[in-house]
Amino acid sequence: MPMPPSDASPDSDQPYPTVPTRGDFPAIERRILDRWAEQNTFERSVDQVAAGGGQDTEFVFYDGPPFANGLPHYGHLLTGYVKDVVPRYQTMLGKRVERRFGWDCHGLPAEMQTEKELGVSGRVAITEYGIDKFNDQCRSSVLQFTQEWERYVSRQARWVDFENDYKTMDATYMESVIWAFSQLYEKGLVYEAYRVMPYSWAAETPLSNFEIRLDDATRPRQDPALTVAFSLEAISGEAADLPNALQGSDGAEIWAWTTTPWTLPSNLALAVGPEVTYAV
Repeated sequence: MPMPPSDASPDSDQPYPTVPTRGDFPAIERRILDRWAEQNTFERSVDQVAAGGGQDTEFVFYDGPPFANGLPHYGHLLTGYVKDVVPRYQTMLGKRVERRFGWDCHGLPAEMQTEKELGVSGRVAITEYGIDKFNDQCRSSVLQFTQEWERYVSRQARWVDFENDYKTMDATYMESVIWAFSQLYEKGLVYEAYRVMPYSWAAETPLSNFEIRLDDATRPRQDPALTVAFSLEAISGEAADLPNALQGSDGAEIWAWTTTPWTLPSNLALAVGPEVTYAV
């Protein structure tokens, strides 16, 4: 590695440059980033190992795609550092490590942003506007912050490949998802069943935990609790088995507390633990 330029003259008794008492860390970071860009350090770290060697010499990393219709926040930056550690470690092991960045182009965030831009809301308004035109606007809107994302991620000193990125709206990507699902189906790992899910009547689609803030990952949240009364009816021959506190009482009830009231319409039973202590 070449020596840093010295500000001392050849005849000086001071052969090394003066070291400042406080380092300019942002300047050091920018100098390192510029050096990586000029020397194509990331690309050379990948190309130094030939492709096609299999798992022994290759490690492929597909970055979990963020939405590009918004700027990155602290959570993206934090997970970005974690994502950078594993590929760098694999590079240190001498492997060819390709890192493809990706963009999530599906889901409600893209559609809701487009609704705001067009001033329409709901399925009826979108249908009247034209689904094809609405989808075209979604495509142009969903990638509006890609350059800002590249700047943020590069400023983090992460090594990722933006030129060969993937987008979930690409036909090749969707075909790969269908292929993966077909493999699961052929192996007998796919089944049909019923599941209770939150539903948006306005968007006419099920909602994910992220979309209804169930995970409480980004902001504090309060859950109103709901208590439901289940009336007890003695079956012939079983009245004597009831606890003494309930025998002879009219309208005996068991109260159940829940924070997921949307599951109640499909509720079929009330589970009671034989070794659980209940208040009467």
